[in-house]
Amino acid sequence: MQFFMKKEKDYTLEEALVKLSSYCAYQERAEMEVWEKMSEYTLSQISKECVIDLLKEEGFLNESRFVRAYAGGKFRTKKWGKLKIRKGLKQKKISDKLIEIALRQIDIDEYYTTLRELLEKKITTLSELLSPFEIKKKLFNYATSKGYEMSLVLEVSEEIIKEKIQKQ
Repeated sequence: MQFFMKKEKDYTLEEALVKLSSYCAYQERAEMEVWEKMSEYTLSQISKECVIDLLKEEGFLNESRFVRAYAGGKFRTKKWGKLKIRKGLKQKKISDKLIEIALRQIDIDEYYTTLRELLEKKITTLSELLSPFEIKKKLFNYATSKGYEMSLVLEVSEEIIKEKIQKQ
């Protein structure tokens, strides 16, 4: 049973700082992620707090920078909506204030355009035999699972369905 448990690593304060500096330099990290990584180390609580403080002082760890990178990246690469981004940031124990700042930085026009493109692509995968209601339901389920707001999804999906019906 013991072989399933993670073995704690013996690092000095300096060694841990070097390791965690590299960890943070590789990509932006939330403070919670660094704490989780340090849980593998046999450092005292005071040493861990010291490492966090040093990482912040040296610019390796910056929550507001992490939040901007996370929100922008999830929106642009994975096409996530604001609700899913908010949930992901909450899971990383980010403050509501920082989450709001990051979400406000997503351009409203780009957000709308991205949702519209997602739904236009999705509608091409749906069967022609489906009723407008069934199409709307599938588009709604798809977009809300990506984290888009219900009211916006309904508005955009209705526009797309109307356009599709007019083309027929």
